[in-house]
Amino acid sequence: MSVQAIQPTEKKKMSHDDDESWLRVKARLRAEVGDDVFSSWFARMDLEQNSEGVVRLSVPTRFLKSWIQSHYAERVLACWQAEQDQVNRVELIVRSAVLKTTAQPKPKIELMTPASDGARGFGNGTGAGRPMSVGDPGVHEALGGSPLDARLTFDSFVVGRSNTLAQAAARQVAAARRGDPVMFNPLYIHAGVGLGKTHLLQAITWAGNGGGERKVLYLTAEKFMYGFVSALRTQTALAFKEALRGIGVLVIDDLQFLQGKSTQAEFCHTLNALIDAGRQVVIASDRPPSELESLDDRVRSRLAGGLVVEMGTLGEELRFEILKARVVSARSHHPTFDVPLPVLSYIAKTVTHNGRDLEGALNRLLAHNKLTGQSVTLEMAEREVRDLIRPQEPKRVKIEDIQRVVARQYNVSRSDLLSSRRTANVVRPRQVAMYLAKTLTLRSLPEIGRRFGGRDHTTVLHAVRKIEGLVGNDMALAEEIEILKRQLQE
Repeated sequence: MSVQAIQPTEKKKMSHDDDESWLRVKARLRAEVGDDVFSSWFARMDLEQNSEGVVRLSVPTRFLKSWIQSHYAERVLACWQAEQDQVNRVELIVRSAVLKTTAQPKPKIELMTPASDGARGFGNGTGAGRPMSVGDPGVHEALGGSPLDARLTFDSFVVGRSNTLAQAAARQVAAARRGDPVMFNPLYIHAGVGLGKTHLLQAITWAGNGGGERKVLYLTAEKFMYGFVSALRTQTALAFKEALRGIGVLVIDDLQFLQGKSTQAEFCHTLNALIDAGRQVVIASDRPPSELESLDDRVRSRLAGGLVVEMGTLGEELRFEILKARVVSARSHHPTFDVPLPVLSYIAKTVTHNGRDLEGALNRLLAHNKLTGQSVTLEMAEREVRDLIRPQEPKRVKIEDIQRVVARQYNVSRSDLLSSRRTANVVRPRQVAMYLAKTLTLRSLPEIGRRFGGRDHTTVLHAVRKIEGLVGNDMALAEEIEILKRQLQE
């Protein structure tokens, strides 16, 4: 007997009450997750059978089956049990797989809960967590997003001179409602390690999924790559693309780690599709778009076309305020924990690298206080945070800065350095600028060539070797280059 004959027979086993229950379950799901999420994951899910406490649902692709199995197990069961308390298990099948077989039982895969110790299945509360509601920011995980830290919200973000614009832009994105005009798209935030990029991105996600009209998906670049590669492997790339492009706000963290031509091409298509559809995109990286060498020129251009905001280093005043806020937060769990203001001032003055080092310093004081019972003193702080007091890092030099300083030194324009002119008064400054770009930055020869008017990497290599050879014999040139280096690193 063919499968086509089996399916109608099974459908007859469902009563009118089953159909009505399924309609109410779908209504519950839509109310909980919102229209966008429901359309992405549940619109093509059908009820196949409801018998003896087992509900069988079908979806058209393996990707949808895998995604729902991983992220919606608790919710689907909870919604069914709210309608029919005798339901104790839900099975998921793939319709496309059924139609390709004949005279064989339907392939079925039980939905799995995130129960510990590898427990499988879900039913009657065994191994199943609580269902999530629209107001629960945990709905983000149901979309397949990267894990969120509950501490990283707008309320816990300390604002200072270096991050005021980035924080204001992030709040604007989080507060926007469906249908509002998008003010800046994409919002691109870049900064060094531990300066608050991830905090702002996760704050947007918490705020959006905590009651906003637009559902927010937070993904690290690594998670985006993993999802796309998995979809290619299981031949479900189309469903993956459709799901991503149905998100209200897409948040991508650590874009500098995005690798692979096919993955970058898909990211570019997704970025364009979302922006063209009026959906919001927020991105964070450790460098501005122009310095993402591995990305295609079209992606860099699209990223630069939004609002690009740099978060600067944490000033001493901001570090002090961050430390005070963290002490207040720690007291919610350790009421007797107290750090005198002179100690906070000392840490703010000496631990200058980033916010994570500040957290580490306070954690050490807290551990020492709790484990030994000793009060926090300045002497204790000096002893505990010695290895966090790092030498001041040299300033990160940018190619644009090199071009500007060299042009000023040799009385030429920046456009002269980028031009094809071959006169002596332009060639030498251009070679010096290329040499400095190679020695003071981490940029590759092809990237330097691209930033100097689209020149070939061999031209850059020739310039570097030329200046290296001259410096050893021309003391005046060597002194000029040292002066330029000092100006760039001040």
